[in-house]
Amino acid sequence: MCFEPSALPPLPPVSGGSVSQRDLVLEAQDGNRFAAVEATGFNEPGSGVVVLPDVRGLFRFYEELASQFAAQGYDSVAIDYFGRTAGVGKRGSEFPYSGHVAKVTFEGVRADVAAAVAHLRLDDPQRKVFTVGFCFGGSNSWHQAANGHGLAGAIGFYGNPNRLDDPTPVIERVYDMECPILGLMGGNDPGIPAEVIERFDAALATAGVAHEIVTYPGAPHSFFDRAYDQYREESEDAWKRVLEFLSTHS
Repeated sequence: MCFEPSALPPLPPVSGGSVSQRDLVLEAQDGNRFAAVEATGFNEPGSGVVVLPDVRGLFRFYEELASQFAAQGYDSVAIDYFGRTAGVGKRGSEFPYSGHVAKVTFEGVRADVAAAVAHLRLDDPQRKVFTVGFCFGGSNSWHQAANGHGLAGAIGFYGNPNRLDDPTPVIERVYDMECPILGLMGGNDPGIPAEVIERFDAALATAGVAHEIVTYPGAPHSFFDRAYDQYREESEDAWKRVLEFLSTHS
């Protein structure tokens, strides 16, 4: 499991008038209709961000994170994974995600991300768009770098680059990646051994993919959470790196 349902990004709350947020229902090319939340700022539009949740889909953490990106000048769309099996809706603490996440497919995520990217590019087909994801969404984010969306970059927090339930793990798709990669990992995350992270880093380098993989010693899986005050410095550094990555590649 990734974040608890009560989790929040470890960032100062966004002031009420600085962004606009609304619920959306997007439609993928295969006809799937799924829930999303869009957050936009009031300044001149810059690059866009697609937010990919953990295994429980769209809940408050990701809505607030979308607003955080919008407050920084990056219009954002956070998506849900389960339109095909659970219908259009947000996912509360009682949502039985495990039975649904097992039915999420590689092609389904690619189609849904394509719809979110297209939405962000409605007014500007050349707009630069990034993905950012957490845990299950972290590896999904890196996958999108090789899925033909024309992304400007793909960011993953504690994604597993060698996830065994992937048809082809991310680590084996580095030669298909078309954009830079940022990875932010916990050093005390038994589900993602240091050896796997090192192999991913080396594979990206061998493939010539611009990348930065950062491991925070002692930090657990899901350290980027307001409840984990002891990892405040790691969280602040991770957010700084995310914003620098977006700025550099926008």
